[in-house]
Amino acid sequence: MDKKFPRQNITITQQKAPTMNRRQFITTSLTTAAAFTLIKPSLVRGTETNSKIRLGLIGCGGRGKWIADLFAAHGGYQIAGAADYFQERADAVATKHQLTPKQTFTGLKCAEKMIAKGGLDAVAIISPPYFHPEQAAAAVTAGLHVYLAKPLAVDVPGCLAIRKTGLDAGKKGIVFLVDFQTRADQYFIEAMRRVHDGALGTMVFGEALYHAGRLGKHGEDKTPEGRLRNWVFDKTLSGDIIVEQNIHTLDVMNWAMNNVPPVRCNGLGGRKGRLDVGDCWDYFTCVYEYPNKVGVTFSSRQYDVDAPGGIINKMYGTKGALLTNYGGDVMIRGGEGTFYRGGKSPGIYKDGAVANIKTFHESILAKNVANPTLEPSVMSNLVAIMGRMAAYTGNTVTWDDVMKSTETLDANLATLKA
Repeated sequence: MDKKFPRQNITITQQKAPTMNRRQFITTSLTTAAAFTLIKPSLVRGTETNSKIRLGLIGCGGRGKWIADLFAAHGGYQIAGAADYFQERADAVATKHQLTPKQTFTGLKCAEKMIAKGGLDAVAIISPPYFHPEQAAAAVTAGLHVYLAKPLAVDVPGCLAIRKTGLDAGKKGIVFLVDFQTRADQYFIEAMRRVHDGALGTMVFGEALYHAGRLGKHGEDKTPEGRLRNWVFDKTLSGDIIVEQNIHTLDVMNWAMNNVPPVRCNGLGGRKGRLDVGDCWDYFTCVYEYPNKVGVTFSSRQYDVDAPGGIINKMYGTKGALLTNYGGDVMIRGGEGTFYRGGKSPGIYKDGAVANIKTFHESILAKNVANPTLEPSVMSNLVAIMGRMAAYTGNTVTWDDVMKSTETLDANLATLKA
């Protein structure tokens, strides 16, 4: 552990998730959980050495279909259900993995329908993050192991709800894994170990960048269904780009700081380069201040420009510098006792997911419910929301402001089929 930045008792452990108006799911889940029959994960099919884990896929879009193939390729899983709002997306997964119509589920409550039907040991939640808190809670209540895509949620109450669900999972013997690729990469892991052991000396300052071109638009986005198809451009469904996409670089930043929360943040941003779809901003700039006056500048863009991009982090100490590039070099520069050559992981996007799928499987079989990805993932999600709050308001936002936030985003999807 880094003596310069010792792990603190992070304030999220002292907070209770506020009651959420969004379908009042937190209140309902807390008061009715005892009414459900919980299947102990140690007893369900799929935990024996020679059995495959029956996995239900929640979210059958591009990444959902892709990750279902990775689960199937692992060999220890059977794709046993597909849930998506759109019938054609669920059907595409069903065709690929030979599911029957009774194993496909549609509508806003597709996940809950699939979970209630039974016949699963685990779920992979790859849906828009707006839905994650409810879907994860439903899965854990039903006794299912959870593989959850980042980000966890779009607002502070949602993050705290996920944290409670994850902690409940551990108490019930349920595996709960959050899929961050960098945290499964050997070079990132070793570099961070060295940083936490003091390789950089006293931390001074840093930079965190996520510069990328625009994403593809999927038809008209003005109707409720159009918004769902283009959820990555919708502030409420995605949490904006700083939460949905930029969380990768902010996670590395906070990992380097030993998962200690920032003291305060200032930021700005807006829409200037991508104006034809949704309401998400296309750039953010922030300054995060950590304890001991360590400042980290952050910037992101999501529009096309003739300039280099990438997910890049640089952390500078008195003895050396941590330099990371997602898919590129990960290294520590400095003198003897500091230098770490590291290496490159050009396939990190796929390889990280494959590693996490393997860990998920091994954890289920070993009944290992330490669930170490939960706390740092919640923290990074809150750090991203902190930057959004600062940029949206134009005010300095403290960590205390973040933890006191009760704002819940409402996507207003009442006209869509359940």
